[in-house]
Amino acid sequence: MSIVSFKNTILHNLVSKPKTRKVEKEFPVGTRGHVENDMDLCVLCGLCSIKCPTHAISIDKAEKTWSINPMSCIQCRCCVDNCPKKSLSMGVRFQEPGTEKITKTFKQSEKAIAAQEALMKAAKERAAAAAAAKAAQAAAAGNAQAAPAANAQAAPAASAPAQKPAEEPKA
Repeated sequence: MSIVSFKNTILHNLVSKPKTRKVEKEFPVGTRGHVENDMDLCVLCGLCSIKCPTHAISIDKAEKTWSINPMSCIQCRCCVDNCPKKSLSMGVRFQEPGTEKITKTFKQSEKAIAAQEALMKAAKERAAAAAAAKAAQAAAAGNAQAAPAANAQAAPAASAPAQKPAEEPKA
């Protein structure tokens, strides 16, 4: 019975298009497609660039840009796993094939740049306040230690005149 249906398929394929259908393949969660970066979260620390085994990622802190060369990327997830702000993720769709090697460059938005500058300013103010508090604490501790030392030096000096000098023997 199966031979008969197989012959029908062969005869049909000889005179017409094959009996196949296009299937949109759904990729499972965790499929390594391509690296995506949420530039609003990215702080341009450079860890992704350092950890990339193929050096496909480059960062320009002066211009506030993050670039990736998709043709060099091997989708190993090293950059995603080492991102401290979790701004990198792996997309589930593969890159479209192309005829040219391109570098995708992403620039931080003005809003993200302003937010990072505000955070840096606040961190510097906290560091300056902590340093001032530490200096004040050290000065207070220095004054507290200097006072007992001064009292200890003054006490022998005050008691020295009260003692009678030893008489010198007469010859």
